[in-house]
Amino acid sequence: MSDNQHEELIDVYDSNRKKTGRVADRRAPLPKGEFMMYVLAILERKSDGKILITRRALDKKWAAGAWEIPGGGSLAGEDSFGAVVREVLEETGLNIANCDECQKKPVYSYMNEDLKHGDNYFVDIYHFIFDFDEKDVSIQASEAIDHRFATFEEITKLADESQFLHYSRLKSALEK
Repeated sequence: MSDNQHEELIDVYDSNRKKTGRVADRRAPLPKGEFMMYVLAILERKSDGKILITRRALDKKWAAGAWEIPGGGSLAGEDSFGAVVREVLEETGLNIANCDECQKKPVYSYMNEDLKHGDNYFVDIYHFIFDFDEKDVSIQASEAIDHRFATFEEITKLADESQFLHYSRLKSALEK
């Protein structure tokens, strides 16, 4: 394994979202009944209700150049909230760990079991509403090539043009 292909270890969960005690490489297919954890963050500006969205880097294997909300996979030893704090900080430069006004529980969760590809996972979506602005955002170049603040209507338009990921899940989370 070369230096730039470092192994990312994840905790393996059962169908009840309980850790099995097994740790696996993030890229390894998971068998029936085993899952990994992903997290997504809706970062809403309190001042105008706009949501921070990012555009995926063009060298991504999946959905290169698509718009999305920040997120990613939880690493071994992380709980869901710890993973979302780390992912948001890495991808946007925003530190939500000590945000007093932010809810620290997911507003929406779902599960995917794709046995053909071993792509089994849970996703927790968090909704953080707090004061931040453009100068606070620092996008990680390896993850994203652009960002912007968008209304839900603008996100819907991107989704209608097949340019926004996880739209139906985002909509469900915002309806909660």
